[in-house]
Amino acid sequence: MKTRIQITIILIGLLAMGWNVTNVKNTASHDYLFGDPLPDAPELAYRGGFKVGVRTLELVHENQLDILSIANGNAPLYDRPITVEVWYPAVIPEGKEEITSYTQVLGRNGTEGRPLVPFTFEGRALRNAEIVVSDHKYPLVILSHGYVGSRFLFTYLSENLASKGYVVVSIDHTDSTYKDAANFTSTLVNRSLDQLFVLNEMARLSESAKDSFLFNHVDVNNTGLVGYSMGGYGGLNTCGAGYSDKAVAFYKTATGGNTALDERTMGSENYGNFTDDRIKAFVALAPWGMANEVWDAEGLAGLKTPAFFVSGSEDDISMYENGVKAIYEGTVNSDRYLLTYINARHNVAPNPPAEVTMAPGLDINEYLRYADSVWDMRRINNVNQHFVTAFFGVHLKHQDLGSYLELAQDANTGNWKGFKPRTSIGMELRHAAPSR
Repeated sequence: MKTRIQITIILIGLLAMGWNVTNVKNTASHDYLFGDPLPDAPELAYRGGFKVGVRTLELVHENQLDILSIANGNAPLYDRPITVEVWYPAVIPEGKEEITSYTQVLGRNGTEGRPLVPFTFEGRALRNAEIVVSDHKYPLVILSHGYVGSRFLFTYLSENLASKGYVVVSIDHTDSTYKDAANFTSTLVNRSLDQLFVLNEMARLSESAKDSFLFNHVDVNNTGLVGYSMGGYGGLNTCGAGYSDKAVAFYKTATGGNTALDERTMGSENYGNFTDDRIKAFVALAPWGMANEVWDAEGLAGLKTPAFFVSGSEDDISMYENGVKAIYEGTVNSDRYLLTYINARHNVAPNPPAEVTMAPGLDINEYLRYADSVWDMRRINNVNQHFVTAFFGVHLKHQDLGSYLELAQDANTGNWKGFKPRTSIGMELRHAAPSR
């Protein structure tokens, strides 16, 4: 294990050498790993009764529009590669440790001054373990990262949910990861399409792929979707919030007249065919777009899926009053919640900063991909685990956890259920029933 000093020396050496791509090992004591409960973690943040396995799957979405190759407004077709990571209840053989390593990269697609530098961190799952055979299929949860991000951005949540009896699949959105970040127009079109494709692939693997470890184990009719930032943007559209005419006009201007976004609007006759009633619950972490007029009142009213929104009150990317809070207020036909971290900014979803991101000389953006300047990200992670467990437990497992969600709006006025004494502070939780 490398100490913090050793990692710092390595990174300084990388800087001096022009940041050649070298795999940097993040220090990891098994005493604390991302997602472990802090002493003040709320009740439902603790892991469930299952051990956890993890596997990587390489998928291909055939005959998709190649948005990056648009010419004169037209896009050719291509086979779109999508890598996903799957966590699930697992059998841990005797003598095996429930530990794995995940690899992410610093930098953004080799941007000048921010070259790609891989780093690893450890998680509590065993790679390629056998799935636990159960009399009941496991509900599915799909995780969708922001622009840019990776499928390992919130392992604290994926491992935690798998330990509670879910199959969790996290997407590497092509053209939108740290490694391959490309023109934003690809993300605008593909985010919702990727989510629906992965849902269909999980259905295929569970229902007809007899050679898959997921065969006959996934209840895709009980699916939860979690989207962070651009993942939330796509998730809203996936769940029924059609884009506005202004959003489409912006996209057309940016692409020389391409019409790929037209069918994702409320005015499209085909839009209803693109939503999916297998998704029973939606968690939107700092969803992007409202402050940029991506939705209007009609579009937001199209969301009927129960939703749990999460935001920092000082979000400077998705914004708050005219951003996430406005989405919450406008989704009038959804039974929805809004959890607000007072004084937090945009990062209400990721794992905490890895130790490697704290070394002197790094671009501050490497640190701010994972950190908040007010809140301890480990604390945010634990609170997210708690509320997502309650929300998905109610809607996907029909568990009696609703009392963990029916709370006084202001956490400072008293102890919220499930929070240790003196620890429900600095947050708000709003709830609104659908208007019809």
